[in-house]
Amino acid sequence: MKSAFLMFQMIFVLGIAASLSADSKQIMGVIENARIFPGDIIISAKLDTGADNSSLNVTRLTQFDREGAPWVRFEVTDRDGKVVTIERNLIRTARIKRHQGPRQERPVVRMGICVGNYYKETEVNLVDRSRFKHQLLIGRSLMQDRIVVDPSREYTVEPECQREKPSFE
Repeated sequence: MKSAFLMFQMIFVLGIAASLSADSKQIMGVIENARIFPGDIIISAKLDTGADNSSLNVTRLTQFDREGAPWVRFEVTDRDGKVVTIERNLIRTARIKRHQGPRQERPVVRMGICVGNYYKETEVNLVDRSRFKHQLLIGRSLMQDRIVVDPSREYTVEPECQREKPSFE
């Protein structure tokens, strides 16, 4: 009898802990608007639980040296067609395994991403995603422990983070 009561208490406590953990996560749709920093622009993003990392659609990507360190310059177009030029130091080059075709090498930079009221500085690989509908693919490394994706919903939140000059370096 005493062991059954202890078992009930343990299940009850574990249930409360799981509930608190789920309550701290934000439910978002599979498609959301995201704000990126630097640039402070809003773009369409797909929240992809099947992707490890985030990828950003860029144009005019060029690599250059700044004080002996590798940097990249690229352009991003916001949801209203405004083009912003961004420069970031190159963190690394990622080898991306694609579903179709050979592996692809992509430059990786550190950027801030805001979805809803959640802001995180994270690594983002840069690639031409112009054939895709959404400028940004947000992977699990950004969503982990904070965002739950409801695939039946879209555009459930607007990016509300007010970061003007986040520090990255």
